[in-house]
Amino acid sequence: EPYAWPYDGSISRATTALIIIDMQVDFCGEGGYVDTMGYDITMTRRPIEPLSRLLAACRTAGVRVIHTREGHRPTLTDLPENKRVRSKQIGAEIGAPGPCGRVLTRGEPGWQIIPELFPLPNEDIIDKPGKGCFLGTDLLHLLRTAGVTHIFFGGITTDVCVHTTMREANDHGFECLLLSDGTAATDQGNHNAALHMVKMQGGVFGAVAT
Repeated sequence: EPYAWPYDGSISRATTALIIIDMQVDFCGEGGYVDTMGYDITMTRRPIEPLSRLLAACRTAGVRVIHTREGHRPTLTDLPENKRVRSKQIGAEIGAPGPCGRVLTRGEPGWQIIPELFPLPNEDIIDKPGKGCFLGTDLLHLLRTAGVTHIFFGGITTDVCVHTTMREANDHGFECLLLSDGTAATDQGNHNAALHMVKMQGGVFGAVAT
C-alpha cells in the first residue's frame, strides 16, 4: 500500500537491498537500553521471527543484506549533550554502566546485534551515532557503489530510526518499502502512525507491505 510497489514494476536482486535497522540487544534484549527505560521489549522483539524468515529468503536469493547498529564511541565524543541528558533523565544514561555494559556504547554487549539476526561475514554493518543511517556513515556510498535502487526496510523502531532512514533514502531517490510486520515500536500507536504516514499522499516516502 498505497501503490503497486515498486513504482517501475521491475525488481532485481542485483539492485535491491534489505536493510535491517538496529536489531541490537540494547533495543530488544533484557537489560538493554529500551528495557532499562521501562518499555515492554516484547513489542520490539515482534519483528524477530518475520525478519528471520525474510533474511533467510534474501540470503538464498542473493539479495544484498545490510545491518545497522546505533551506538557511540567509548569516548562519547560523538554523543550530543542534549541526547545524553535526555537519556539520563529517563534512567538509561548513554555511556553509563548498565546490565549489558555501557549503554549504547560501541563494543559493549548491549550494542551487539541479537543472535537470531546476526550478520554473516559477507554482510555489511553500518555503525551510526544517530537515528538515521545516513548521517555520519558511508551507507549512501555503499548503496550507490553496489548499484542499489530499491530498498526493503525492517528493524526497530518504526517511528524513529526506521522512519528517519526511510525518509532520507526517499530523498536520495531510492524506491522504499517498509515491512509492517518486520518493524516495531515501543508503542503500538506510534507504529501504526508511522505506517500511516508512509501511505499518505499516494506513498509520500514509498510503500508498506507485510
